[in-house]
Amino acid sequence: KVKNKEILASIQYAKHLQSTILPAPSQVKSNFEKSFIFFEPKDIVSGDFYWVERHNDKIFFAVADCTGHGVPGAMVSFVCSNALNKAIVEEDNIHPNKILDRTREIVIKQFSTSETSLNDGMDISLGVYNPSTQLLEWSGANNPIWVIKKDSDTVTEFRGNKQPIGNYASELKPFDIHSIQLQQG
Repeated sequence: KVKNKEILASIQYAKHLQSTILPAPSQVKSNFEKSFIFFEPKDIVSGDFYWVERHNDKIFFAVADCTGHGVPGAMVSFVCSNALNKAIVEEDNIHPNKILDRTREIVIKQFSTSETSLNDGMDISLGVYNPSTQLLEWSGANNPIWVIKKDSDTVTEFRGNKQPIGNYASELKPFDIHSIQLQQG
């Protein structure tokens, strides 16, 4: 019984730590006024994360699903979130396809530092939005994005590349980029 309480307390603290990589709701709202986030982890901690960063007058945003659930998934989410930050902020990449290419390199390198290489990583949908031009550049790793234009019943799906961020059995190819001109509303 004592051991279970200790394990649960440790996982609860891991939840607190994992929350530090998630943007505060106020940060999301300051970048996307009419937005909401539904985040419901299967376990106390999660292999999923969402991400928003304003950099060079553009808004970068992502939704990611990392390998695993619970504690292992949360650990992978830390590696992947840090790789994403490094690819954008530290290396000043501004196009989502180049960001995903670089993030993949960082993740593969991170998971191959031991004698046994890991095949962990993430599927991600990554957008770079320029509020002044309303241009959205988007890339995805196994994940799509859906766009609904104002006064339209049509949903347009843009599909990501069929490859993850991380090691993959097939040949790794550069990620595609989609440019989507948005309109107010």
